[in-house]
Amino acid sequence: MELGFVGLGRMGANMVQRLVTLGGHRVVAYNRSQDKVQEVVKFGAVGATSLQNLVDQLQESPKAVWLMVPSGDVTEQYVNEVSDLLKPGDIVIDGGNSNYKDTIRRHDLLKQKGIHYLDCGTSGGVWGLTVGYALMVGGEKEQVEHLYPLFKTLAPENGYLHCGPSGSGHFVKMVHNGIEYGMLQAYGEGYEILKNSRYDLDLLAISKMWMNGSVVRSWLLELAVNAFESEGNDLTNIKGFVQDSGEGRWTVQEAIDQSTPAPILTLSLLARFVSRQDDSFSAKVISALRNQFGGHAVLSKVTGEMEKQHG
Repeated sequence: MELGFVGLGRMGANMVQRLVTLGGHRVVAYNRSQDKVQEVVKFGAVGATSLQNLVDQLQESPKAVWLMVPSGDVTEQYVNEVSDLLKPGDIVIDGGNSNYKDTIRRHDLLKQKGIHYLDCGTSGGVWGLTVGYALMVGGEKEQVEHLYPLFKTLAPENGYLHCGPSGSGHFVKMVHNGIEYGMLQAYGEGYEILKNSRYDLDLLAISKMWMNGSVVRSWLLELAVNAFESEGNDLTNIKGFVQDSGEGRWTVQEAIDQSTPAPILTLSLLARFVSRQDDSFSAKVISALRNQFGGHAVLSKVTGEMEKQHG
């Protein structure tokens, strides 16, 4: 199958590589930084020098363009620019972390132009290239089924779901990330209690032991092992500063709008704000885990700058 792909960041480039090398799809890729375009060309993608050049090189009908760019104004800009280059019947897929309300609005806007707009919440971080991406898709059934070969290539077995109409994919991904906040906070606080105890505990050894038979074993725990192996039990070079992508805030706001009690998710979000005022060990753990699964930058205590340490 054929796909135009815009945005070759830490996830986008790996997704293009997986589509080309694993699925044999023809992918025309564009990024503002052309050096990143050349990187995916090495894996067999077709490079594009502009959005117009990308659309011109797509040969199949309907044309499909996947956007993997930061949410907010950047996505808004690309949706407008790409949709102006497409024709009625063509498809735009937003694979980023857009607010589902913005997604519904964009869907309705493009529908007036005769262009289909799908939302695809994408989870998998920097590991998705090898293990696949969990895909939460929203939009019209006909267009989702048309693009199934792409979703099948990107996702592991049973890792893809058509969640429902426009916005549903991004809504499910939003709640997914809200849950992630709570899980990370629980691990972070637990490790801080262990570290501050009267015992000289080996956090790496404990993490490895928990991975065998424990009810708290998980992929995040595997990543904790990776973090302690690479950074040491004290996570010395990582400052306890934890960013938030925005989806945790949206999840909490949705809970408030629904009058749905979500104290754990709410407090985990607020704890991230606390991390920016005080260098806590739990925040170090969360920062290290986010770096491990998503390639998110950590704040270095050595340089005082955000750095990517994974891999």
